[in-house]
Amino acid sequence: MDADVLICGAGIAGVTTAYQLAVKHGMKNIVIVDPLPPLTMTSDKSTECYRNWWPGPGEAMVRLMNRSIEIMDALHHEAPARLPMHRYGYLFATADPKQVEPMIASAEEISRLGAGELRIHRGETDDPQYVPVHRHGLTDAPTGADLFLDQSLIRKYFPHLTEQTVALLHARKCGWFAAQQFGMYMLEQATAHGVQLIKGKVESVEIKGSRIKSVKVISNEGEQIISSRSFVSAAGPLQKSVGKMLGIDIPVQCELHLKVMFNDPQHVIPREMGLLIWNDPVTLPWTEDEKEALAESDETKWLLHELPAGVHGRPEGEGDMILLQWLYHNSDAVEPTFPIALDSQLPEVALRGMATVVPGLAKYFHQIPKPFVDGGYYTRTPENRPLIGPLPVDGAYIIGGLGGFGMMVSCGASDLLAKHITGAELPSYAPAFLLSRYDDPKYQEMLEQWGASGQI
Repeated sequence: MDADVLICGAGIAGVTTAYQLAVKHGMKNIVIVDPLPPLTMTSDKSTECYRNWWPGPGEAMVRLMNRSIEIMDALHHEAPARLPMHRYGYLFATADPKQVEPMIASAEEISRLGAGELRIHRGETDDPQYVPVHRHGLTDAPTGADLFLDQSLIRKYFPHLTEQTVALLHARKCGWFAAQQFGMYMLEQATAHGVQLIKGKVESVEIKGSRIKSVKVISNEGEQIISSRSFVSAAGPLQKSVGKMLGIDIPVQCELHLKVMFNDPQHVIPREMGLLIWNDPVTLPWTEDEKEALAESDETKWLLHELPAGVHGRPEGEGDMILLQWLYHNSDAVEPTFPIALDSQLPEVALRGMATVVPGLAKYFHQIPKPFVDGGYYTRTPENRPLIGPLPVDGAYIIGGLGGFGMMVSCGASDLLAKHITGAELPSYAPAFLLSRYDDPKYQEMLEQWGASGQI
């Protein structure tokens, strides 16, 4: 058989690319190849959040995310009952007075990059108006961010947080959505427009005259050679393996990230709370007896040490579930292996970590609700910006390096990739996501001074 475009990978990146090509650009003869059911390797492990609040340098990430959210909003309006979407925001908070000035500077920068107006609340008579989430919906939600520097205001609007909180930023064009349902909706639309899904593994890619010629696929039916003039690597954590088939070193690494979900029967976490990220390191709360017991073993004494910043969580679904995530161990690169090894300590560590931020969660210390743990790999470039566009082999393209933001960025990333493939006019931010950016010596110099990666 042949295909005008063959997409390797049926995760969210591959599915949205097929949707853009078939539904929005009217392309025919598109094939997706994956040995697994769609959206099941890492896409269904997402925290399902989105944000346009992204640091620099440059405005490329903010503009890409604004475009992605624009597409997501349009999909939601097509099928609001099926594709729920909330705009409760992201909450970045600290109890460290030394973090206040850097927080202000970062917020001012991101606002200038196009994320929206920054409104600073100092508890003064001329403060701008703050619109709590219960007063708006998706379409009339504020944009930009509200930065609270007055503790009495933080207590007024966020009484569930620790009284030690000295600054809080509420980023507004952010929230969470039914990402898996969005993906399946786009897959249905794509297949209705002729996209074919093949259950099989891309075994090799034939290149002739520096151009894609064909792809060998292995499935239960045997070996199949598919001729194609365009090949898209949407392989998620397996991008490096696919890159080797093309003779290209894809500059990505994989990190294992796990999440845990509990029931919250006492409704400690408000159901309209935004995704809460604690910017400070955490020392877990233990009783004196517990500290003594933990200190006796080399395997547990680390639980007494200060753990890194970044514990975060949100309410999940329409019931009383909460979702917590925290990379409290090192984030060294690993080779992706399946099935993923789960961390049995995550439920208690994450719960106690978040309880330093939301003290009411301490109610569950002595009887932790039954947890559900899963996770996936973040596939990251050195500066944690995606790879979107053509590769050095003619007819080869990539959509990858989406670690930590794959579900939220895929609509915008596939929109951009489809423009590359079809020859449509590219947005001005397109060069920021090309693999060829690493060939620029000035870019390499900038990487050494990159600073914040935008990853939680």
